[in-house]
Amino acid sequence: MSRFTFFAERPVASYRKADTALVVMVLLLWGIGLATLYICSSGFGQRAFGNSLHFVERQLVSSTLGFVAFFFFASVKLEAVRKMLPVLVFGSIVLCLLTFVPGIGVERNGARRWLRIPYFSTFQPSEAIKFAVVLFLANFFDKQERVVLEDDKTVFPAFFGLLVFSGIVFAQQDFSTGLFVFFIGLLLFFVSGAKLSWMFPFSCLAIPAVTLMVLLRPYRMDRILGYIRPESYVQTINYQTMAANRAISAGGFWGQGIGTGLTRINAIPEVQSDYVFAGWAEAMGLVGVALYFVLLALFAWRAFSCVLTCKDRFGALAGFGFAASIVCQSLVNIAVVGGVLPTTGIPLPFFSSGGSSIIFTLAMCGFLINVSRLEQTERDSDSIGVLYE
Repeated sequence: MSRFTFFAERPVASYRKADTALVVMVLLLWGIGLATLYICSSGFGQRAFGNSLHFVERQLVSSTLGFVAFFFFASVKLEAVRKMLPVLVFGSIVLCLLTFVPGIGVERNGARRWLRIPYFSTFQPSEAIKFAVVLFLANFFDKQERVVLEDDKTVFPAFFGLLVFSGIVFAQQDFSTGLFVFFIGLLLFFVSGAKLSWMFPFSCLAIPAVTLMVLLRPYRMDRILGYIRPESYVQTINYQTMAANRAISAGGFWGQGIGTGLTRINAIPEVQSDYVFAGWAEAMGLVGVALYFVLLALFAWRAFSCVLTCKDRFGALAGFGFAASIVCQSLVNIAVVGGVLPTTGIPLPFFSSGGSSIIFTLAMCGFLINVSRLEQTERDSDSIGVLYE
């Protein structure tokens, strides 16, 4: 029986020049994100810390570490990345477990998602989980390719690993990130060519499990109800979303401009975090929103083009996971800001304030640049998919 897979088994490729367009897209998104962070955080930074550049300075420090990771993963050989995989996987799991240790982990609103970093800030290990789970699954599917296609039982270790990764994040009371990690993992199952029919019994268990997790936490249920009946939760669950919608509407077609004393974004609590896109929309208007989507589309086009023509299967699978993670996370965040999806805690890559997010986003981009440096295959049927007999 024939099976379809996006990434064929290909010989190890030689290196060539990096994809310039992809590098430019990464730098543009990072630069615009930094400018947007200043627009959104300057007022709050001045009031709370006496420094309008407080969040921008922190983002620059984190970006410095992020670009170190960017250049590292852009230049190191993929085989070296695979050798580091045990450290990356177990290290990310240990960091997540440390959030439950008193004095090391930081608890906010009943959730333990952060580690305290002395003299700096906090670190969110779930961002490391997003990075590690993609490499773990890509490595597994590359090594077990033929076995996976012939014997579906061999996907169980990968699925168990995915449950461990997402389960640790769920245990931190980070429901949205846990679901996102699980979703990205399932995407890698699909593109690897693994048969998905075996997952039906697990899906029958997953649906009531997710429902139970929602019901056990009243605030999660409130978010669902707030999404279904927004008019009943204007001053509570939907306050941020409603304020963000007012900011987006105030931007109009051309926007209010940068540095003109934007007022709508100041009404959004923690706007520099998950709702930072509302500040960009108010400042730049519909034109700015369209520009962002063009840049994101160009980033996706170049990233997925490099991935689908990569000769190294591990690099192709991991690159696909990283590209999908950045693009999907961006779309989910914007959908939440616009009220299309219920409120979640998913940050906007390149834009949201948060050192952990920008570090691992740039690390993912560095890996994508590495993949783009691999010599491409001829543009025939193998660049899109291959049938296995």
